[in-house]
Amino acid sequence: MSNEKAKGPASYFPSIERTYGRPIDHWMAVLEQTAALGHMDQVALLKQTHGLGHGHANALVAWHRARQEAGA
Repeated sequence: MSNEKAKGPASYFPSIERTYGRPIDHWMAVLEQTAALGHMDQVALLKQTHGLGHGHANALVAWHRARQEAGA
């Protein structure tokens, strides 16, 4: 196991899982279903529909979009 700290959006993941009780894979599936929306529309959806805070929602959307761009 690596002792290296997560950087960027992934640094929010432990807090997101702890706060909202769902694994990151759950949020990636939600975002996959709304992939046609723009970045800020996805952030708004997570905030309004799922009660996420802005920073957490933005981190999830940024991570999801980076993975899409990388072909993951």
